[in-house]
Order: sequence, then C-alpha cells, then structure tokens
Amino acid sequence: MTTAPLLLSLLLALLISAAAAAASPKHDLVRRSCVHASYPDVCLRTLSPSSSSGAAATPRDLAQAAVRVSLAHVRKASEYLAGMKGSVGRRERGALSDCVEQMADTVDELRKTMSALRQLRRGGAEFRWQMSNAETWVSAALTNEETCLDGFKEIDGEVRADVRKKVTNVARVTSNALYLINLLDD
Repeated sequence: MTTAPLLLSLLLALLISAAAAAASPKHDLVRRSCVHASYPDVCLRTLSPSSSSGAAATPRDLAQAAVRVSLAHVRKASEYLAGMKGSVGRRERGALSDCVEQMADTVDELRKTMSALRQLRRGGAEFRWQMSNAETWVSAALTNEETCLDGFKEIDGEVRADVRKKVTNVARVTSNALYLINLLDD
C-alpha cells in the first residue's frame, strides 16, 4: 500500500520535469520559429528533437538543424527511389533514374547550404554573400524536387503516388529550411 504514494510522487515529478523541458527557451525558439513556416506542424515535429538535445540554441543553429533534417529526408527518399527501379517498367525506371539524379544534386546543394551557414557572420558584405548563397542553394534544392515530380506527370499508378509522397515530404522539410534561413536575414 505504501508503494502507491511513492509511484504517484515519481509520476508527478516526471510530469513536472517534462513540462519544464517543454517550456525551455530552446523549445520556445523552435515553437516561435516554426509558427509561420510553410508547414508548421512538420517544422515542429522535425525540429523539436533538436531543441531538446541542445542542438538548436540560436536561430542559426535551428536553420542548420533544418538543413540537416532536409538532408536526412533527401537521402532516405533517394535510397527508396533507387530501390524501386528494379521493380518497375522501363518508362518508370527512366523517370526514377532522373529523380534519383535530382536528389543527388539536392544533397550537394544542401551541403553547400550548410557550409554557407557555418561561415555566416553578422554584418557587412560577407554576411549578405553567404545568406544569398544559402538561399540560392536551398531554392535550387526545391526546384530539383519539383523537377523530379514533373518526370512523373505522364505516369499513373502506384509508382507515381509513392514518388509523390516521398518527394513531397522532402519538399516540405526543405521549404521549412528555406523559411528558417530567411529568418536569419531579419
């Protein structure tokens, strides 16, 4: 009988600890930054782990975390799409090959974005230059994702639906990364 109050006390302590962590300044940064993103729910879901791990203490950290999330999604989607090529017809295989190539270009552009964000220093022409580079490369990544989907306009069925689902997911996290990078300019 004495274990019930102890368990309740432990549960209450755990809930208070979780509430305090959720209200941390880092979590507030994610919430404030994601509220006006193109896909706020996706932004919160994918970046909240960054705030709890301490990886996103500043807006620049958060933008870098968003680019890392986008990179992870692109790589995963690319692997999935490459794996599909063996089980589809010739026409779908060609579109998938083009799409995988676009995803490889996206990975390169997002890596360049990370490099620009790491070099970002407030003030002056250098800041403007690095911001412009980061914005350009993320925009190019979004264009690659749209181009990938364009290759499936004339293809119907399950393959098109699978590709659209994977690439749309990548486009959403990439769009949020662009939004968070643009916030650095304010």
